[in-house]
Amino acid sequence: MALSSPSPLSPGAVLLCAGALLAVGAGCTGGSPDADETRAVRASRAPAPTVSDDLQDTYEEVVNDVLPSVVQITTGDGLGSGVVYDEEGHIVTNAHVVGEEKRFEVLLATGQQPERAELVASYPEQDLAVIALDDAPDQLRPATFGDSSKVEVGQIVLAMGNPLGLSSSVTQGIVSAVGRSVSEGEGQATLGNMVQTSAAINPGNSGGALVNLSGHVIGIPTLAARDPGLSGGQAPGIGFAIPASTVTFLADQMIEHGRVVDSGRAALGVSVRTVLGDGFQPVGAAIVEADEDGPAARAGLRPGDVVVRVGKEDVTDVVSLAEALAAHRPGDRAEVTYERNGERHTAEVTLGEA
Repeated sequence: MALSSPSPLSPGAVLLCAGALLAVGAGCTGGSPDADETRAVRASRAPAPTVSDDLQDTYEEVVNDVLPSVVQITTGDGLGSGVVYDEEGHIVTNAHVVGEEKRFEVLLATGQQPERAELVASYPEQDLAVIALDDAPDQLRPATFGDSSKVEVGQIVLAMGNPLGLSSSVTQGIVSAVGRSVSEGEGQATLGNMVQTSAAINPGNSGGALVNLSGHVIGIPTLAARDPGLSGGQAPGIGFAIPASTVTFLADQMIEHGRVVDSGRAALGVSVRTVLGDGFQPVGAAIVEADEDGPAARAGLRPGDVVVRVGKEDVTDVVSLAEALAAHRPGDRAEVTYERNGERHTAEVTLGEA
C-alpha cells in the first residue's frame, strides 16, 4: 500500500508560530494595564472545565465485559489472538495465525495455565480459522458479535488482543472507512468489505477483537498497512478488520461442516496473469484459462482477453482484479471492460462463486 507521509514540522516553524501567538496576544489587548488585570481576575474566577466521566466509564465497562473473551494462541511459529465464539469452546482467529498447524496452546484471560486446542477448519481465502478447546472450562465467556452492516465512519472502537506478546492489551481509535478491499500480498488472500480503523494493530493483534462501545465485536483485526518509505514499514493508524458478518457467516459453516461450503466470494471463472505495458508497468489481467461454462465465458470473454476494469474499479494486475471482485457478491451483475487485439470491449457478466 503506497502512502504519503506528512512533512515534518521544523523546530523553526514551531518557534515562529509560538512567537506569532505571543505577538498577537500582546497586540490584541487594545486596552490599559488595568483592563488587562481585570480580565486576568475574571479568568481566575471562571470555573475550570470539567471532563465527563461517562466516556471513561463506558471504556472500562466494555473492556471488563469483552476482554475475558479474548485469548492468546501459541503455535510453533509464534503467537496471535483469538475470540471465544461459543460456550462449546470454539474460538475464531485468523488463518495466518494457525498456519499449517493442527494443535495449539490457548491462554484464556481467566486462566493461569494454557489450554490445549485443535484445529476445526481454516479458510485462507478469507484469512479465517476456527479452533476448539479440548476441554472447555465452565467460566468460558463467549463474545457478542454485532451487526457490522451498521458500522459507521467515525465510530469509536477498541482493539483487544496480544500485540508483541503483551497479553490482554487494548488500543483505541475510530472506524476510518468501511467496505475496503485489501490484499495480503501477491498470491495471498484478497479480503473484501473490510473495516478500516485507526486503532493500533500490531503483530500479535491478529485474530483479536475490534469492539464498539456497546461491547459488541464488529470485526477481527487482521492487517496493518505498511509503507516501505517509513521506518520499519509500519504505517501508523491504518489497520483493517474482517467484519463480524463475514466472521459469523463463515465460522458457522466451519463449525457445522468442518469446512466452508458457501464462500460468498464473487468470481469470473477464469485464471489470469498480470500483463506489462510500456515501461514494464502492469496494465491489466490477461485471461489464461476460462471455465467452459463459467461467468466470463458465458459473457463472451475468452483466453487472451485482458481485463482492465470491473464495474468502477480499474484493473492493472492480478491483485487489483481480486480486489475489484472482492467488492461484489455471487450473482451480482458487473460490467467488465477488456481489450482484445488492441480494441476495448465491455460485457455484462453475472458473477459466479469462487
